[in-house]
Amino acid sequence: MTSSDEALAQSATSADTAPGSQEPGAARGAQGRGTAPTGAGTWRSRLYRWDMKASPYAFISPFFIIFGAFSMVPLLYTAWYSLHHVQLSNLDGQTWAGLDNYTNLFQSDFFWNALKNTFTIGVISTVPQLIAAIWLAHMLNYRLRGSTVWRVVMLTPYATSVAAATLVFVLLFSPDTGMINWALDLVGIDPVNWRESDWGSQAAVSSIVIWRWTGYNALIYLAAMQAIPADLYESAALDGANRWQQFRHVTIPMLRPTILFTVVVSTIGATQLFGEPLLFGGVSGTKGGSEHQYQTLGLYMYDQGWIVGNLGKASAIAWSMFLILLIVAAVNLLITRRLRKSQ
Repeated sequence: MTSSDEALAQSATSADTAPGSQEPGAARGAQGRGTAPTGAGTWRSRLYRWDMKASPYAFISPFFIIFGAFSMVPLLYTAWYSLHHVQLSNLDGQTWAGLDNYTNLFQSDFFWNALKNTFTIGVISTVPQLIAAIWLAHMLNYRLRGSTVWRVVMLTPYATSVAAATLVFVLLFSPDTGMINWALDLVGIDPVNWRESDWGSQAAVSSIVIWRWTGYNALIYLAAMQAIPADLYESAALDGANRWQQFRHVTIPMLRPTILFTVVVSTIGATQLFGEPLLFGGVSGTKGGSEHQYQTLGLYMYDQGWIVGNLGKASAIAWSMFLILLIVAAVNLLITRRLRKSQ
């Protein structure tokens, strides 16, 4: 071996035996031990991932538990009852009826009368109510003295119980000593028997609904109006628009989603109307008057379920009301989509 070959061999040997050097296998083993996760770290990472996925469901679970226990279970149980012949006096003696309850219901003149009354009362209570609410909200949207006091005053009828409000209106619409007939007599109009008249009884019941819910809707409109950018009004004013023109061309278009919301909510409330006509009618309240002239779907369901005792038919009425509300919700969804596309 030459001297140069011996020098190369000695240098290679010294590099392998240097203090900081390791064998390839040992280096790979040390690297593997440094990157491998420990058992505690794996358990903690799994717990963290499980917590991130499960915590949101745990936070919202109380709502679904309460909703299922007090809403979904009664709803499904009512659907089951609607397919059976069930009497209030003999709950265990139910027999299968299929769709007989629905067939008998749709063939009943009382059902269509209650549906017509519900629609009529809903229209004559919702339309004036929302128009008055928009007007009040428009007035309060400008700087007025004591605006907070006026807002509280408008919300007071909503905070009043149905029983108290209805009893007051019963006194106002009394055929003999009521203030409404007294005011009509001053202008030369004959007194009206508000409980026995078809249109009179429906107007009286609608007035209770209007009085209770106008202020509530006005505050909703007021909140929506205050969210409208002031730049739109300034631009309209620079173009020469007066207050009425600003209200018509700026406020109303910006309030379309809110107006649609209040219309849907008012329609749902009108479909479920129960307390006002029941208390207004007195002894004949469950029948909606002596000739069912203001009997709503809610009163008709109560009459069939608790007075007549036919729980199967009452359950069919309840599900019919539920289907009507689903149709209203579907129409609301379609209108909302069209409004978004148009904007």
